[in-house]
Amino acid sequence: MYYHQIGQVARKRHTQFRKLDGSLYREEVMGLEGFHGIESILYHHFLPPRVVSSELIGSAGVKYTDFGPLRHRALATAPLPPGGDPVSARCVLMGNNDVTLGVSRASKGMDYFYRNAQAYEVWFVHEGKGTLRTQFGLVPFVDGDYVVIPFGTTWKMDLDTPEARFFVIESNSQISPPKRYRNEFGQMLEHAPFCERDVRPPRELETHTERGEFEVRVKARDTLTRHILDYHPHDVVGWDGYLYPYAISIHDFEPITGRVHQPPPVHQMFQGHNFVICSFVPRLFDYHPQGIPAPYNHSNVNSDEMIYYCDGNFMSRKGIEKYDITLHPSGLPHGPQPGATEASIGAKETAELAVMVDTFHPLHLTNAALNVEKPEYQDSWLAGNGL
Repeated sequence: MYYHQIGQVARKRHTQFRKLDGSLYREEVMGLEGFHGIESILYHHFLPPRVVSSELIGSAGVKYTDFGPLRHRALATAPLPPGGDPVSARCVLMGNNDVTLGVSRASKGMDYFYRNAQAYEVWFVHEGKGTLRTQFGLVPFVDGDYVVIPFGTTWKMDLDTPEARFFVIESNSQISPPKRYRNEFGQMLEHAPFCERDVRPPRELETHTERGEFEVRVKARDTLTRHILDYHPHDVVGWDGYLYPYAISIHDFEPITGRVHQPPPVHQMFQGHNFVICSFVPRLFDYHPQGIPAPYNHSNVNSDEMIYYCDGNFMSRKGIEKYDITLHPSGLPHGPQPGATEASIGAKETAELAVMVDTFHPLHLTNAALNVEKPEYQDSWLAGNGL
């Protein structure tokens, strides 16, 4: 997002940086795109490549099922049972080669460390409170936060609540704010719906020097490997750079409204390769005297649209409840259900809260998605006389 420094760092990079006993701190450059993308430089007490033992846990790939006839779909995720830590409780519902989407109902924190070496992750905190602990420091989170975790971050989550519910996005590309809201130097522009002040990078660095056995589960090449280290992986004494985990609240997204209905891109919060993430938040409706607040019917010619419903009354949807997910695939027009357009006329505002992901390649479903599908959803447009 922007340059940040925490803890102790050498005065000049790639030069000697010594501990009080005269031994060297171990420098690590962690960056994207072969030293061309954003990076940070971290200083460790121990050599980062040290691994006492490694063991293959098994496949971490996602298996998709036959999509079946093209139709609009709705999934009821509320009944999915809680259990396990945030990573083990994660249930992938849909995805493609660019991104996977799912939910996690965690009932405890993690007693191991996790590193996703093949994907950026965004954990949207629908319900719950806790702390993401990383080698970069602590990132506390609460309801409504997006927790953004870059490739290669070694982390664990502690929960301050008995349970937590997350909507989880995993991307094989970097996730960042939309380019159109940044100037040539990367600074957020004045018309952007959020700014750097809203971003919460790690503020407290916990430096551990304990020795012992520490488990790190590494996801790479669609497999999980268990590494045992003889030192605590959060041994960083300081770091600086542009690559780090952070949190930003959906409640800090300032909606862009207009005289007539605004298109979905105004809700965009993040971008990845071949997909975008949008935030629908409470906002005033259009103020044209003949305006129609409900969205117009539209065809997703080049994209699939998925929405995770968090709270409030979503004006264009009937039969959709909190925790539900809808999927409107490309090749089929979609829009408000019968009566929703008329009902929206004259409305002044909405209190809806939802996260939308639009992908530019088709989304595939897992068997877990089919198990919670609401098959009557496609028929919800058949009420009335069709006018």
